[in-house]
Amino acid sequence: MFTKILTPIQDTMTDHVVFERALGIAKQHQARLMLLNVLSAGASPALPNPSLYRYPLVTDELMKNYQKKWADEESLGLKMLKSLSEQAKAAGVSAEFSQNFGNVGRVICHMAENWEADLIVIRRPDKSKMDELFLGSISNYVLHHAICPVLSV
Repeated sequence: MFTKILTPIQDTMTDHVVFERALGIAKQHQARLMLLNVLSAGASPALPNPSLYRYPLVTDELMKNYQKKWADEESLGLKMLKSLSEQAKAAGVSAEFSQNFGNVGRVICHMAENWEADLIVIRRPDKSKMDELFLGSISNYVLHHAICPVLSV
């Protein structure tokens, strides 16, 4: 029986099925749900081109724009998590959420260990087998490093 289910959500559109599956399992087992969004350097705004750093006025403006983009990413992530948490609570499931920064696979496994999750429900990647071979995948990392069972949707 599951009592704590961790569900990483990066995007509401692509991870809607994952959320629905985790919500269904949580309802069935009367489990708590942890929704996790991980901000990572690879998937978020890129730093300005280093060749422009010698021009202070340009650099200042670019850095302000970069900081604003990060703030927007954080805000959108929290808004998404709050909305999904409210949907879960409306369905009768106890839900909480967290937004962290770092390597996505490592953060998921670390959160699962610290929160003492019984199950991780994660999305299977849309990558081709060749991309997965060279780039790896988050779900593959989690499958091999998680301390609890992983359901790949």
